[in-house]
Amino acid sequence: QVLLVESGGGLVQPGGSLTLSCAASGSPFSINTMAWYRQAPGKQREMVALITSDSSTIYADSAKGRFTISRDNAKNTVYLQMSSLKPEDTAVYYCHAYVVAHNGDYWGQGTRVTVSS
Repeated sequence: QVLLVESGGGLVQPGGSLTLSCAASGSPFSINTMAWYRQAPGKQREMVALITSDSSTIYADSAKGRFTISRDNAKNTVYLQMSSLKPEDTAVYYCHAYVVAHNGDYWGQGTRVTVSS
C-alpha cells in the first residue's frame, strides 16, 4: 500500500557530500517511522539513520556526526544528508517506512552510492 522511491545516489569523491531523497505515496495513513538502511555487496543490510513522526532521530555510530536524516511530512519525503563521505560508505541505500495502521513495513528499491576517487 506504500510505494517508496529513492533518488540522489551516484558517484562522489571521498570527503564529498550527497543528499538522498525518498518519496512515499499510496497510503491514506500517516507513516510513523522512516529510516535509511544500506547494504554493501556481500554484507548484511544495516540501519544508518531513523526518524520518527515527531522528528526524533537515531543514528548508527558510523553515521553520527556526518549524516543527517530529516523528513517533510507535507511532502511525505525523507532525506539523508551525507557529508565527509568515506569509501566504506559505498553501498546501496534503501528507504524504509513503518505504518502502525497497517502493521506494515515497506521498502524502496534502493539507490546506489559510490565513494571513490
